[in-house]
Amino acid sequence: MPIRCEIVSQDRLVYEGDADMVIVPGAAGEMGILPNHSPLLSTLKYGILRVRSRGKEEVFTVAGGVVEVQPSIITVMADAAENVSEIDVARAEAARKRAEELLEKAPPERDSDAFLALEAALRRSNLRLQAAKRYRSGHARGPGGEQY
Repeated sequence: MPIRCEIVSQDRLVYEGDADMVIVPGAAGEMGILPNHSPLLSTLKYGILRVRSRGKEEVFTVAGGVVEVQPSIITVMADAAENVSEIDVARAEAARKRAEELLEKAPPERDSDAFLALEAALRRSNLRLQAAKRYRSGHARGPGGEQY
């Protein structure tokens, strides 16, 4: 019996479906969630979220948020989330370049809201580019080279 998985960002439903396993970038490290998992609430860090179902894997980037796990459903409420297959590499590259340029010109107050927003934009762009490079080959592979 699979676990229901819902991934939502601030502006849309990113994914909804059944999964055999969901791997999330929790604040304390990667967590693998299987059906009938104990209830859990955790914050998410910037990273890769993977949904495995029927021998296939879908990969998403998440930029913060929270995950709630119940025995039959996992709900990811991400600050930003995107399926890796939807990443516009040219747009992400332009966003990274723009954020780097603005950070170079940023005022010395490193705890200002503007500086923190630029840092977050740079982290998000780098995450998107790294995910596209790693997972866009068409077939995700596990650490031992096995295909999902």
